[in-house]
Amino acid sequence: MLRARRHGSTLAARRARALLAMGIAIATTLGCATGAPPGEEPGAAVVVPSYRKLRYDEDYSYLKDPSKRSDFWDPIKYIRLNESGDRYLSFGGEGRWRYEYYRNYQWDPASPFNGGYLLQRYLLHADLHVGPRVRLFGQLQASLEDGREGGPRPTDEDELDVHQLFTDVRAWTEADDSLLLRVGRQEMLYGSQRLVSVRESPNIRRSFDAARVLGRFGDWHADVFFSKPVENEPGAFDDGRSDEMFWGVYTTHPLGCVKGANADLYFLGLDRPGAEFVQGTGDERRQSLGARLFGGAGAWDYNFEGVYQFGSFAGGGIRAWTLATDTGFTLSSVRFAPRLGLKADVISGDGSAADATLGTFNPLFPRGAYFGEIALIGPENLIDLHPSIEVHVSEAVTLTLDCDFFWRYSTGDGIYNNGGGVIRGADGNARYIGTQPSIGVEWEAGRHTTFNVVYAHFFAGDYIRESGPGADVDFLAAWIVYRF
Repeated sequence: MLRARRHGSTLAARRARALLAMGIAIATTLGCATGAPPGEEPGAAVVVPSYRKLRYDEDYSYLKDPSKRSDFWDPIKYIRLNESGDRYLSFGGEGRWRYEYYRNYQWDPASPFNGGYLLQRYLLHADLHVGPRVRLFGQLQASLEDGREGGPRPTDEDELDVHQLFTDVRAWTEADDSLLLRVGRQEMLYGSQRLVSVRESPNIRRSFDAARVLGRFGDWHADVFFSKPVENEPGAFDDGRSDEMFWGVYTTHPLGCVKGANADLYFLGLDRPGAEFVQGTGDERRQSLGARLFGGAGAWDYNFEGVYQFGSFAGGGIRAWTLATDTGFTLSSVRFAPRLGLKADVISGDGSAADATLGTFNPLFPRGAYFGEIALIGPENLIDLHPSIEVHVSEAVTLTLDCDFFWRYSTGDGIYNNGGGVIRGADGNARYIGTQPSIGVEWEAGRHTTFNVVYAHFFAGDYIRESGPGADVDFLAAWIVYRF
């Protein structure tokens, strides 16, 4: 049965590759065919914007002036559709090729998921601006997996689907104030992505079917939303909405009383039927009230966040919380300008499965590699200490060395993966989970291309050895990303 499914998957994957390759070829052809007008050379002094985490946040209206074109892809980043230039079409995309290798996956020498495999992700988007008030954005995603023993994980394979398709209507704009309505399938990202992220490291990025009101009032930014997460399926054009409901308000404002400081305040709600924790399975209605302080002062940078959660689970109450810090100091006068960093997290777990109150923190929709690319452990029931050093070997090459130390917050609870699934239960009284050193190199080969290599080793602690297979884990990942 699995072999038959994989054969069908391979055929559909070929079609997905062909469609995405065709789209990129068309974009390339347009780029070559619609260059700067004769006699006009690309401007040498143009400041080219960086690609954004949310591609729909990119603004290429400055390319209305042909003299500002300085990149091969600029002709398809701004295609004029009317004489005034306020109606235009923009294309973009990304290809990512990632190799991963695990030895003793989830600490188990007999795991069927040991070994190496290739992940591919292709994204192609179109951004249509119909005047200054209306805009339509659409994006296709193909995520493919090859060679993984035991088959793809839920976030590995989605052969071809509509990843984003939304409309923006700018209801009001005046000086520094504006009000925007955004409706449709879209990516969402808030703050430092502890609770809501695009899930960049896994092969399938995350999106939501959402209605949002985005307001800017002077220095205040506010986002009110109601959404349902998209449920990824492995086939072509078969993604649907999950049974979960997710809503909230997220605001950001600079702190005038502290130079260089900014604050986020937010309220998030989640309804999730059939939620699973070590305590059991049941319907979850959870609200999260949080605050974040972040910024920089001289050589220091900081990011502090606290969240309190309450609500109901399987007829009982919810009382959970987390405190997280990320502080860094950059030695700019020293060769290679090293940044010394220290992260620390305290994340609540359940005190006892026997009582009705659930104390396990729910990270909602966090980064897919919350504690490093090895991605063995998710942010529930943990105490985490994470020193690091980041060295800029050159303007293009960054070397990162770090080491993560993990403990269970509560021995009455287990550990979870990045998707919130239970890995191991409340076994024994040991707290120490393990030590995870890693080394990573990133090379920005140009504006479009980056290369990354990461190696991590997880030394199993007392809890891992006592609760089941307890072998150390080796992990290697290498990937290339090309964006345009």
